[in-house]
Amino acid sequence: MKKESLRKIVFFCLLSSVFCLLSCSVPNLESKECTEARNTVKELYSYHFGNDMKFTKENLKQREKYLSEELKQELEKKTESATDYFTATDDYPKAFRIGNCNVVEMDKKVNMQVLLFWKTDTRSEQKEIYVEVIKDKDKWLINKTESK
Repeated sequence: MKKESLRKIVFFCLLSSVFCLLSCSVPNLESKECTEARNTVKELYSYHFGNDMKFTKENLKQREKYLSEELKQELEKKTESATDYFTATDDYPKAFRIGNCNVVEMDKKVNMQVLLFWKTDTRSEQKEIYVEVIKDKDKWLINKTESK
C-alpha cells in the first residue's frame, strides 16, 4: 500500500510540474521573418532617435549598415535637408514604437509599421509610417520608408 501511495504522489507531482511548465510558455504569434526584421528596424530607429535626425551625408553614412544597397544609392542622390527620410518630417518626433508586421514574401520581404510620437504639454500626436525590410544574404535591411 505504501508503494502505491508513493507512486501516486510522484505521478501527481510530475503531472503538476508538466502542467506548470506548459502553462508558463508564451507562444510566439509573430513569423520568423517579422521577428528578425523587427530587430533591424528597432536598432536603426533607436540609433536614429538617439542622434541627429537631420538628413546629411554624414548622418546617412552612420546609418548605412541598416540600409539596402538600393536605398543607400537613392539617398546618396538626395540633397541635404531638414526633412528626415526615416520619419518623413522636419518636425522630429520624440519617440517611436514598432507596430504590426506583414510578411510580403516569405524569407525575403516584410512591411513593418513604425509609430511616431510627439508629446509636450500642449501636444499629443501620433503618426504611422511603414518600413519595407528585405533580406539580403543573411541580413535584414531597410529598403524603403513611406508615410500613409
